[in-house]
Amino acid sequence: MTLDAIFAALSDPTRRAILTMLLEDDMAVTDVAEPFEMSLAAISKHLTVLADAGLISQEKRGRVKWCKLEPDAMRAATVWIQGFGQFDPLDFDAFERFLATELPNPP
Repeated sequence: MTLDAIFAALSDPTRRAILTMLLEDDMAVTDVAEPFEMSLAAISKHLTVLADAGLISQEKRGRVKWCKLEPDAMRAATVWIQGFGQFDPLDFDAFERFLATELPNPP
């Protein structure tokens, strides 16, 4: 898990929404996909990015693949953000707005 991978995973609103959903409980991949208007393959790609960043884990239970939030994975990112002292520990939307003002023309 690197900060780059974590922030890259968090940069997408769909992936942030998935993490929010997983705050409640573990979910089957099909249940994660349900509220989104995209294919199961597209959701699976988002889940792969989240898993590669260590933000979620996935396991097969019978014939169903389940996703579980790994909140400790955000610890490094949270510590880095808290170093700025002006952000709440998990207020990534505020951090995104801050970056937009600091980097108005991303590469």
